[in-house]
Amino acid sequence: MARVKIKFPSHNPQFVCTIPVRITDINYGNHLGNDAVLSIIHEARMQMLINLGFTELNAGGNSLIMGDVMIAFRGEAFYGDVLNIEIFTDEIAERSFDLLYQITTQRKEATIEIAHAKTGMVCFDYNTRKVAMMTAHLKKAISLSH
Repeated sequence: MARVKIKFPSHNPQFVCTIPVRITDINYGNHLGNDAVLSIIHEARMQMLINLGFTELNAGGNSLIMGDVMIAFRGEAFYGDVLNIEIFTDEIAERSFDLLYQITTQRKEATIEIAHAKTGMVCFDYNTRKVAMMTAHLKKAISLSH
């Protein structure tokens, strides 16, 4: 089986946040569920956008939709773990960009990798229901770490 591999850029993360694993994030295997990882990266993305003064409906004059997602699981997380999420921007194009998420937790003075993820974000115009060109304001904001 070919595994999903996400290559992180050499520049610094665009944004870093922490999100605790909630009891509702735990599945029948008594660890962080795969569906919860998608919700957690959505929360991290929203925190990054808010930090930039944006929302998903108005990100520098663009709305954003998720065009694709990849998640590569690296280790288990459990209830009570605090996830450290580093978000990197990559592949900035005329209408889209990628966000890469490196998710870790700290246990007994060791950093444990939990997951790597990528979301392909697409600029979207909800009035025309079509993909839109990225505004200069959004491009500048997401390019700051490059």
